Amino acid sequence: MKEYQRKQLLERVNREAATVGASIPDRIEVQGEEVPLQEFVFEIKRREAVPAGERDRVERAKRNLRRERIERLERIEENEVSFAEGERLADSIIGIDRALDALESLGPADLQSEEQRQEAADRKRWMRFLRKALGRDDGGSGGGSRTRF
Repeated sequence: MKEYQRKQLLERVNREAATVGASIPDRIEVQGEEVPLQEFVFEIKRREAVPAGERDRVERAKRNLRRERIERLERIEENEVSFAEGERLADSIIGIDRALDALESLGPADLQSEEQRQEAADRKRWMRFLRKALGRDDGGSGGGSRTRF
C-alpha cells in the first residue's frame, strides 16, 4: 500500500464522525473467536439498564473490542497489509467503534453518574430540610450578617 493510501485510511478511522451512518458488523472475529456482535449489542441495548449479572460480560466485551481495534489499527499503521485489506480493516474498525459507542452509552459509568447525581440531590434536600428545621432558613429574617449559599 502506498503511503498516501495508508494515511487516508488512518484519517478515515480516526475521524470524529467516522461512526455516523456506520452499522455494527453482524459478526466479527475478536481475539480469534467469531462473535455475533450486532446481536450482542442489540440484546444489551434492548434492556433499559444492564443487569448486575451482565455488567461483567459487557465490560469484558468492551475491553476485547478495544484490544481488537488497536490490533487492527496497528496493522494499518505498520503498513502490514494491502490497500484492499486496509480498507476492510478500516471498515471493521469503524464498525467496532460503532459497537463501542452503543455499549458505552449503557455502561456502568452512566449508572454511577446517575447514582452520584441522585446522592447529591438527596444531600441538598436533606440540608435544606435541616436548615428549615433548625430555623436557619427562614427567608432572611434574623441571622444578621450570615452568608447564604
